[in-house]
Amino acid sequence: MIDQSTIDKIFDAAEIVQVVEEFVPLKKRGVNYLGLCPFHNEKTPSFTVSPAKGIYKCFGCGKGGNSVSFIMEHENMSYVEALKYLARKYHIEIEEKEETEEEINKRNQRESLLIVTEFAAKYFKEQLHNSKEGQTVGLSYFKERAFRDDIIEKFQLGYSPMQKDALTKEALKKAFKIEFLTASGLTIKKEDWQIDRFYGRVMFPIHNIAGRVIAFGGRTLSNDKKISKYLNSPESEIYHKSKVLYGIFQAKRDIIKEDKCFLVEGYTDVISFHQAGISNVVASSGTSLTVEQIRLIKRFTPNITILYDGDEAGIKASMRGIDLILAEGLNVKILLFPEGEDPDSFSKKKSSSQLLEFIDNNEEDFIAFKTRILKKDAKNDPVKKSLMIREIVNSIAQIPDKIKRSVFIKECSISMDLKEDMLYSELTKILRRKAEKKLQKHYQSPQDVIAPLKQKSQSNQIQLNKHFVEKELIRLIVKYGETELEVHTEDSDSIKVCIANYIYDEISKEKETYIFEDLTNKRVFEIISNQIETTGIYEQKSLVNYPDKDINSLVASVLSSNYNLSEIWVSKENFVEDEQAKLFELVPETIMAFKKHRVEQLLKETEEKIKLALTDEELVNALTIYQNLKKIDTDLSKKLGFRTIT
Repeated sequence: MIDQSTIDKIFDAAEIVQVVEEFVPLKKRGVNYLGLCPFHNEKTPSFTVSPAKGIYKCFGCGKGGNSVSFIMEHENMSYVEALKYLARKYHIEIEEKEETEEEINKRNQRESLLIVTEFAAKYFKEQLHNSKEGQTVGLSYFKERAFRDDIIEKFQLGYSPMQKDALTKEALKKAFKIEFLTASGLTIKKEDWQIDRFYGRVMFPIHNIAGRVIAFGGRTLSNDKKISKYLNSPESEIYHKSKVLYGIFQAKRDIIKEDKCFLVEGYTDVISFHQAGISNVVASSGTSLTVEQIRLIKRFTPNITILYDGDEAGIKASMRGIDLILAEGLNVKILLFPEGEDPDSFSKKKSSSQLLEFIDNNEEDFIAFKTRILKKDAKNDPVKKSLMIREIVNSIAQIPDKIKRSVFIKECSISMDLKEDMLYSELTKILRRKAEKKLQKHYQSPQDVIAPLKQKSQSNQIQLNKHFVEKELIRLIVKYGETELEVHTEDSDSIKVCIANYIYDEISKEKETYIFEDLTNKRVFEIISNQIETTGIYEQKSLVNYPDKDINSLVASVLSSNYNLSEIWVSKENFVEDEQAKLFELVPETIMAFKKHRVEQLLKETEEKIKLALTDEELVNALTIYQNLKKIDTDLSKKLGFRTIT
């Protein structure tokens, strides 16, 4: 359990811009910062960070919150995990009692797996440096690859002993559960035996974007061809290989700084580039490039250069993956190393400046590269040439930006000696087919779309109004709850009351009747009510820092609102004043609208009870309730009554 004073220290230290910039490139726009949202795929930035308010908000997907909720959402962490992450980042000590076996068992699955993989990474590292076998076999291998000590440390490289169950035995000795060792893929267990998955291999820990170890790659040093050269952790709750890039944690800052990402194939390619002084490099770890991996790069830069060895046949096989990069709107270049060289070997022969110079002079735009490669194959064969044209235009069709497409069409027209009209014609056909497939994927026929929408529109019209009023009332209490206004009553002079207290008084005195139906709105009102009942006042800061991502997302949405004029007042004729200046009218009207919608709902429910009444007693009770509700509804339709605000 983390005490409140430590939590307060973490919130005070975790400056929202610094936290978000670890994961999202931001640019200053006035008093706020703007970037591409990491929670959904967008081309135009709508993700706003407000250092003054300590919140983030995306106006595209609606997600928002504070520093802790950002880490929770982005890294899929619990509230406590996010606090610990930020405490480590800002060097804030957290004192916690030693966990009992029962408490360890209660730890959630994800955290348990992360703890197991962290332990394994430390174990492999210790074996590499402190055991005779590790030094003789593992460390010697890394030294043969000319890896420096600082680079070995940077990537937490390690060694798994030849003893087939060494890690498993040590983990069980330290009270780790076999279920988590097997779930993480570190141990393979059968009915009567259990062994380490990676025994006898040098180890490459795989980190997530926050720097936590989530999986491993292991390379055998055996010459036995029956043994796989590389072995990776299986998929688990914390590791999905299609969503991970090796080296992203070590590279992200330099990718942002250089505004460019180099993509290589393997672990040693990444490590060798870092040793050569080039750190903005990641690897797909031998898997086919996925959309998730591409979007991970896109968070930090729109520019990517793929580095291949001299095998053109291998590149042809990977062209589909490059089309995926184009479809995500990134700028793609290709670099071929000389025959017989790969990023690992070539980087060892060049200095950092020589390597960068080689890349600058030899990297080639993907469309131009593809045209050159396919032209070489097609030669003068008309059939192959026609297929080549379709292949190239198909790649251009993946590019979402129309201007970029037109530029590439023009360049291809020149390089292939073809009329632009012909290429545009083929491009149009491909784009039309893409659009038709997209429609077919979602809809079977126009009627399948229109009929449900008509029904939904008719049935939800009242529901929409009700939810709007509920949302509007919460917006007012969250945003202006600390604002004081004057209240007049029949038997007293004017007194100053905070808006939060005023709304609380109006709603809570009949809280059984006037309830919030949206669960998040209801919880926000309950939190504010508890504050007022306990301390007598509402503090906006406590909601911003509330330990629940749904709550502080709603609060961030309210405080990041890109309009200052209440929608209730927008329809008022000639109303152009600032919203805050009209709070004395807006607050009572919103309360009245909220109550009226609730009463109207109760009237409908009571009408049903009248229709279904089986006895005279049930009928009389329902009619009595209906008459009382009708009177309240009539009163609410008039002005607020004897109590007014100025």
